[in-house]
Amino acid sequence: MNDQIRIEEVESVEAPPKARVGDAESPAEKLERKKDYLEGFLAQKPAPVAEGDEALQEAVIDALKEIYDPEIPVNIYDLGLIYGVEINDGHALVTMTLTTPHCPVAESMPGEVELRVGAVPGIGDAEVNLVWDPPWGPDKMTDEARLELGML
Repeated sequence: MNDQIRIEEVESVEAPPKARVGDAESPAEKLERKKDYLEGFLAQKPAPVAEGDEALQEAVIDALKEIYDPEIPVNIYDLGLIYGVEINDGHALVTMTLTTPHCPVAESMPGEVELRVGAVPGIGDAEVNLVWDPPWGPDKMTDEARLELGML
């Protein structure tokens, strides 16, 4: 193993190019770009509000399937971290766990779940109940998650 540090001496270093005032966007160009962005944003149609608690439950589950565990490349729903989703008059109650109480996202994951579920059209209020009993185990994963992780 070679633990030596190589030092290279140079006579001079070429200065990086300087930003020029002429290269910057004019205020009118910048305003026009912002208008284009806003027009596209405002032209979007709002997502349809699902009718009935069953449709809302499916929409919430779809939102949960977009949240991935940072250490395992599987969404938290298929991973078996979601124990229950209850919808009652636009109020969503998600009961979930984590793979371990010492999980690096133990503080942030419930908040992310609450934000994502609360953003589902038709959900007025979202609540996350984090539980440790029953403890999570690989048996709670869906077949899709097991296949993704090479456990099938």
